[in-house]
Amino acid sequence: MYKTIIGLLSFLVLLSSVAVRADETCMSPYMAKIVGQEDYVYIWTLGMEGVGDGEDKLVTVDVNPDSESYAQVVHSISMGGRHEAHHSGLTDDRRYLWASGLDTSKIFIFDVHTDPGKPRLHRTIDDFVATTDGIVGPHTNYALPGRMLITGLSNNRDHGGRTGMAEYTNAGDFISSVWMPTDDNLQGAIKSGNYADGYGYDARALPRRNALVTSSFTGWNNYMMNLGKMMGDAEAMKRFGNTVVIWDLHARTPKKILDVPGAPLEIRCAWGSQSNYCFTTTALTSKIWLIYEDDDGEWQAKAVADIGDASKIPLPVDISISADDDHLWVNTWNDGKVRLFDISDPHAPSQIFEQQIGEQINMVSQSWDGERVYFTSSLLANWDKTASAEGNDLQYFKLFSWDGKTLTPEFSLDFVEMGLGAPHQMRFGAHALYASQPVPSKTIAQTEH
Repeated sequence: MYKTIIGLLSFLVLLSSVAVRADETCMSPYMAKIVGQEDYVYIWTLGMEGVGDGEDKLVTVDVNPDSESYAQVVHSISMGGRHEAHHSGLTDDRRYLWASGLDTSKIFIFDVHTDPGKPRLHRTIDDFVATTDGIVGPHTNYALPGRMLITGLSNNRDHGGRTGMAEYTNAGDFISSVWMPTDDNLQGAIKSGNYADGYGYDARALPRRNALVTSSFTGWNNYMMNLGKMMGDAEAMKRFGNTVVIWDLHARTPKKILDVPGAPLEIRCAWGSQSNYCFTTTALTSKIWLIYEDDDGEWQAKAVADIGDASKIPLPVDISISADDDHLWVNTWNDGKVRLFDISDPHAPSQIFEQQIGEQINMVSQSWDGERVYFTSSLLANWDKTASAEGNDLQYFKLFSWDGKTLTPEFSLDFVEMGLGAPHQMRFGAHALYASQPVPSKTIAQTEH
């Protein structure tokens, strides 16, 4: 019945599909789309000692140029402490925003539909570790139909990188958890290379291929350590993930473990109806990797491009794929730059643009129409830089317009100067949560049916 309903909805939307003019491109294919100009950006922000009240916050910025409060912070809600605010994600109906803390493993669920300009805390999940049998560091909050998939970064046994994933209802009730495959428990997966490390990080679904793709990073012991200390610790530097796992999306069982050495982080999958591939970048080796289904239906991984000079440790972080699958924005935290790659041939990306955004840079979010690109600066509390060169911004939220050739600054907010903290994850919001026009066929092509 479930597949029949989803298939019928997909068919009805396909019959009346129109172009979507806005929305963030890197969302779950199960989510309703925003049509037109986004009204707000919700920014999950790390508290900083001595800055404002020092607490983590959800900060709301008005980004609609027709608004009287354009480019202003219109709301901020503090979280009663510092939890290592990191990633957030909207439910499939966009009514709730889930935001998690990598240190305390708390998950905060915000109501963003009652008053989109003033989110309110709806529920707090403070038993994540106990309920999931030891998963620590909830990271990606990813929308599935009526559910949220939460990836972990660590565990409560040794606080290393072995971890798992959990599912909750949209209301915040626990459903199940599963651990990443390891050498001593492959769970039926094929180990295709040298690694089965059991590490986790991001997750993305290709429903049409019944595939869930996960990446890997490092555990609590590393991500909560001072960056300089960690980089000087040879043993700590060995404790990074080297795998991407292909899962059976429906069964939530691992199928194949791919070697992707160097800590693969964000995963971004193509939207095209025949595009069976995703991209990731490796933080330690500064490469773009293609995760793709070959002509025989087998999933493979290969490095397809370099990002800057790896010897200078640019440290690729967030990436964003364009709605037409032709371009990939790549941020490199350490040098504060964004680079744009032409990925029209996914097997041979080429860099076509580069620009300094700040002293450091982390997240990038682009509108579905490709005309607006947002940036934030913070990576992790104990990794962030504490000073910047003259002329470089340190902790910021910035909007640029993009005409295909030039990034033009529209506004910049200094989060430290404003007493807010260190801005990390961004999510778009709108007054009208339900699109008055249907989702485009390219989006529905990835929907489960």
